[in-house]
Amino acid sequence: MSGPIRSRELGNRHPFSALFILGFDGPTLPDDVKGLLARGLAGVALFARNLVDADQVRGLCRAIREAARDHPPPIIAVDEEGGRVQRLRRIVGAFPAAREVGKGGAEAARKAGAAIGGALRDLGFNLDFAPVLDVDSNPANPIIGDRAFSPDPDEVARCGVAFLEGLQATGVLACGKHFPGHGDAAADSHLDLPVITSDPDTLKRREVPPFEAAVRAGLPMVMTAHCLYPALDPDHPATLSRRIVGGLLREDLGFDGCVVTDDLGMKAISDRFAPEEVVARGIEAGVDLFLHCGTGGEGLALVETLEDLVRRGAVSRGRVEAAVRRVEGLRRRLV
Repeated sequence: MSGPIRSRELGNRHPFSALFILGFDGPTLPDDVKGLLARGLAGVALFARNLVDADQVRGLCRAIREAARDHPPPIIAVDEEGGRVQRLRRIVGAFPAAREVGKGGAEAARKAGAAIGGALRDLGFNLDFAPVLDVDSNPANPIIGDRAFSPDPDEVARCGVAFLEGLQATGVLACGKHFPGHGDAAADSHLDLPVITSDPDTLKRREVPPFEAAVRAGLPMVMTAHCLYPALDPDHPATLSRRIVGGLLREDLGFDGCVVTDDLGMKAISDRFAPEEVVARGIEAGVDLFLHCGTGGEGLALVETLEDLVRRGAVSRGRVEAAVRRVEGLRRRLV
């Protein structure tokens, strides 16, 4: 651990909210989130509860950008995968699930990414929490299933790379998820902590290759899985694991983009770890962005938790600075 870090040491932007993506309720931008955007909040994640029609969505995205006008462009993100996970279905129509897309191979995936990206760009979004790079390796998985392109890791890799290339050709950045692979889970991480008992060789042979291919293709963001992998780290789920994020992803795969958590309101994390532990362990693991999709007030509490940890010198000065640099680099790429 190093000494406390002061705001002025990281420039004129607020160094703590810069590491968060938050959700909020309703179709208009709340004052508390607007204030955080003015102070440097990295961005927001929008859900169906925020989205009414095309004109309202465009206006909301403009309001988010205006609130952050003194900073690099804010992340305006959404989960628009196709199939079961489509926040904009009522507004832009339905896109096929990844499993269906995967049957058409890489070219179909590229077209799907381009179609989704075009719709998002038109509405004002600049980042999609897609593609899913999980392998459909467990038929009993309650949360992945048809969200995956294939049970074949090589096919998931080909389709995932093609999807991200099609998406990013529209100006919308991609986020591959859920590292190091959520496909073999037998529980829903929204409700419980899945334990994936595969041995290290199986994980690295079956689950990791799609992420490795996407990293080589220039994937700018990776989302962690709220799953426990005892063969890799018996004590911490991937989101909070230095062995998995700092070791497997950063060192072994050479990923130097942004690492974002899955939603920290999910019970796999929120029922087991106090906010201070989540933030401290996440920073030390190598996380750059903390995603909280609940209300702005809940997210603000996490921002304040990080601020307190930093001021007390309870988290690494170097890790916070590295995370801020990565997030700022990502934001400079946003449209």
